[in-house]
Amino acid sequence: VKRNLIYIYLHLDCNSNLLETIPPELAGMESLELLYLRRNKLRFLPEFPSCRLLKELHVGENQIEMLGAEHLKHLNSILVLDLRDNKLKSVPDEITLLQSLERLDLSNNDISSLPCSLGNLHLKFLALEGNPLRTIRREIINKGTQEVLKYLRSKIKDDGPSQSGSVAETAMTLPKWSPESIHAIVALKILDYSDKQATLIPDEVFDAIKNNIITSVNFSKNQLCEIPKRIVELKEMVSDVNLSFNKLSSISLELCMLQKLTFLDLRNNFLNSLPEEMKLLIRLQTINLSFNRFKMLPEVLYCISTLETVRLVTSGWICGCSENEDDGKSDHIGPSNNDLLQIPPELGNCVNLRTLLLDGNPFRVPRAYLRDRIPT
Repeated sequence: VKRNLIYIYLHLDCNSNLLETIPPELAGMESLELLYLRRNKLRFLPEFPSCRLLKELHVGENQIEMLGAEHLKHLNSILVLDLRDNKLKSVPDEITLLQSLERLDLSNNDISSLPCSLGNLHLKFLALEGNPLRTIRREIINKGTQEVLKYLRSKIKDDGPSQSGSVAETAMTLPKWSPESIHAIVALKILDYSDKQATLIPDEVFDAIKNNIITSVNFSKNQLCEIPKRIVELKEMVSDVNLSFNKLSSISLELCMLQKLTFLDLRNNFLNSLPEEMKLLIRLQTINLSFNRFKMLPEVLYCISTLETVRLVTSGWICGCSENEDDGKSDHIGPSNNDLLQIPPELGNCVNLRTLLLDGNPFRVPRAYLRDRIPT
């Protein structure tokens, strides 16, 4: 019972304790969305490899001294990161891995400079007061978040990309990519071509991989109508794929051949079915199908015995956050949402399933265990 409870909490408040480390059970809470760890004794930002849905992380008033790629690379969905009143001396270039980040609080640390790449984030709020910043004039900081980001972007253009080491070699194949994107391939094993509004993924993106190992792919927030066929080239290494906020109406066979895939994000597309070939994803643990066009639960899900989390949410703030910042609405809210009328009893055969999120669908909640309702 204790193990199952870990996966239903969305909000956890651990403020004002004496925590120096985070127990591994907390890092495994896959449904966690808001986590408060203020006023503890943490010296490092905890790593959350399983918390793919985490939206807000509040770790202010601790003793955190540094941030590294290993602390940031799993925060794919983070919107709010509160690091105020710590002992940070710098912000790494890897901060740009947090492509969904909207609010970043760095106030009252010991930061003397900011990476220019921070200007590439789409922040709505950036707090910097109480830091001994030397590379940005005070009058720019006083003008607010957008002026600071604009200034940092201008420095990227002035300085140009780095031309040293192995990163420079990769950069020659990607003249339009930023240094942090190249770093993500070489050092962090992430292939990131997100938020480009692209209708296809250029061949040069896959060419850039060369002999590097890639474990995560992020093609979210584009205009893709089909999954790139060359994704099959990653079938023996990639474990996480994010194709959310595109225009996909079908799933290709190439995706179904990713042998090591454990996490798949397909929310906010135009899907109404899943192919039978998806049963080949024998390691898949988490799938997010929220805000699509499903009328029934795809039968192939019953065949994936490793599934632990299925999300088919159609309303609520979890997936309602705007990818179109101007109107504050999701592109897919309305008649195109999922519209499940019933939950098939065969789903009860998915014995590893720990989390099933179906908020906003019009079905009636079953009053008995699903397996008991399977016709004999």
